[in-house]
Amino acid sequence: MDQLPANSTHSSDGKPTAGNRTAEAAAEQNEGRIKRLLVNLLPPATVVAVVMFWAFAPQAVLDNPWTLVIAIAATVAFVLALEWVFERHAGWRMTWTEFATDFFYVILSFTVIAWVTEALAEAPLRAAKASLGISTEWLMTLPFLVQAAIVVFLIEFGQYWMHRVMHNSHPFWLTHAPHHHITQLNAMKGYVGNPIELFLISLSVVALLDFDTAAIFCALNVLAVVSTYAHANVRANPPLLYSFFFTTIRHHSLHHSTDYESTRCNYANSLILIDRVLGTYREGESAIVGQDERKRLSIWEQFMFPFQPMIDRIKAKSNQTTHKAH
Repeated sequence: MDQLPANSTHSSDGKPTAGNRTAEAAAEQNEGRIKRLLVNLLPPATVVAVVMFWAFAPQAVLDNPWTLVIAIAATVAFVLALEWVFERHAGWRMTWTEFATDFFYVILSFTVIAWVTEALAEAPLRAAKASLGISTEWLMTLPFLVQAAIVVFLIEFGQYWMHRVMHNSHPFWLTHAPHHHITQLNAMKGYVGNPIELFLISLSVVALLDFDTAAIFCALNVLAVVSTYAHANVRANPPLLYSFFFTTIRHHSLHHSTDYESTRCNYANSLILIDRVLGTYREGESAIVGQDERKRLSIWEQFMFPFQPMIDRIKAKSNQTTHKAH
């Protein structure tokens, strides 16, 4: 009877031996680790790709405002596709209702909110800058990456404090609460909210300073990338080098916890480093998000939410008057 060599991985009937099964399991485990690593590197890799684009694309492309819109839209579409492949929580799975609502707010942000911000904030700031003779052209002599980093910080620092005020002042909370009534996190959820809040959170002082246009666009694109991943249903846990500085889905899902007190942390939309420095950082993650017993608001309810207490008081007073009349 023929004998198999001592180092054979198959038995005489052709089936894998125990040693071979162990080797296959080890290979599969190693393959799983590599896959997890690649998924975890997706957010930082996307940020690097965006920075490289704005640093080296042709000048005519960089100066066109539509380039920024297309770049952000492409980022959102890419992360949405990742949600289908690398889902984090089944409970956050995108539905057509969620997609339609989110898409509405994306269009609203890039049209109405952008126009109002330009008309009521950006243009007046540029006019004030010109009338006061404010000049910071020396900023444009700084390296491209340094300019982009400064813009990222200025925008995020302003948004951090606006966001923090919204969670600690009732009138401002009424404008922000609709964003916390979302019951799942997805790539476009960062755009969902009451229009008043969307305007307030868009304010910054960048228009008072002189930066290269490409550096500003790069910063806005980087912020959009980080924020998109921070709201996305993607199974990515970036390495410490990224998550120490930038907001991740873990940080932001905790901020979207179901009880109000637990939301008062991790305010930075994209630069979680600010929370770490100012003492508002909290570790953790939440798979269940929402407010008021996880009541999902319609678009109309989101728009009317800040005015609802006043509407309720008027209705109550009207009912009392009617009751007395009878």
